[in-house]
Amino acid sequence: MKKLKIAIQKSGRLNEDSVKVLKEAGIYIDNGKEQLKASARNFPLEVLYLRNGDIPQYLRDGVVDIAIVGENLLIEKGQDLQIIEKLGFSKCKVSIAIPKEQTYNDIQDLKGKKIATSYPNTVKNYLAKQNITADLHQISGSVEIVPSIGLADAIVDIVSSGSTLFKNNLKEVEQILTSEAVLAVSPKISAEANEISEKLQFRIQSVLKARTSKYVLLNAPNNKIEDIIKILPGMKSPTVLPLAEEGWSSLHSVINEEAFWEVIDELKNNGAEGILICPIEKMVL
Repeated sequence: MKKLKIAIQKSGRLNEDSVKVLKEAGIYIDNGKEQLKASARNFPLEVLYLRNGDIPQYLRDGVVDIAIVGENLLIEKGQDLQIIEKLGFSKCKVSIAIPKEQTYNDIQDLKGKKIATSYPNTVKNYLAKQNITADLHQISGSVEIVPSIGLADAIVDIVSSGSTLFKNNLKEVEQILTSEAVLAVSPKISAEANEISEKLQFRIQSVLKARTSKYVLLNAPNNKIEDIIKILPGMKSPTVLPLAEEGWSSLHSVINEEAFWEVIDELKNNGAEGILICPIEKMVL
């Protein structure tokens, strides 16, 4: 039977988040220690654990059919590759940072400066849009140490929490782009592999939708039901069930976590009582 080949980063936070979303999608990987290739027990899927920077070329060559990668990597090395799903995890920024003691007014301060980065194409394009000419130094691996040893005036790197910059006496001064994990597809994917990919994507979508939604149950007087339904969009419309106590009903619906507290306040102001909130494991739309 044909297996879909997926590439994920072999270590780090993106690796952990990728394995987690596959597991939540009901896919279990038989992966021993330091193993670079593994198969799923219950889905036609083969996982290749690769160096992050190599993944775009593996996709181009058709060695893998799809990949979970950082959007920032595709902006740097794979703008020709198609993104089929934004995954909402492993979020970060690509930012410019300088030593804390330096004064910074605006991007013009970087004219003629030495900038160290692992993302030369991204930086070059950004500076060109700002009409800035600078001296770029491409460095593999950690770049945070470079300003302290006098090799560069500034760096451009991934920023998540900012703790690494802080430890190296750097401060973030410009944000070039934001990034998250994405599902990218090979231009050489076969029709059979694409069919399996669509099934996998459907499962992942169900997991991601559940992560950003909550199931809400509440009681309300019948004369307030119409007002409450306007607040609860639900998946189509809320479920309304009569309670044993006359004149009252129970309403069941789904709310988006981003608007959670605002919706709860509105529900309370419109007569809702006994509000229960439950996590959702999967959402199939």
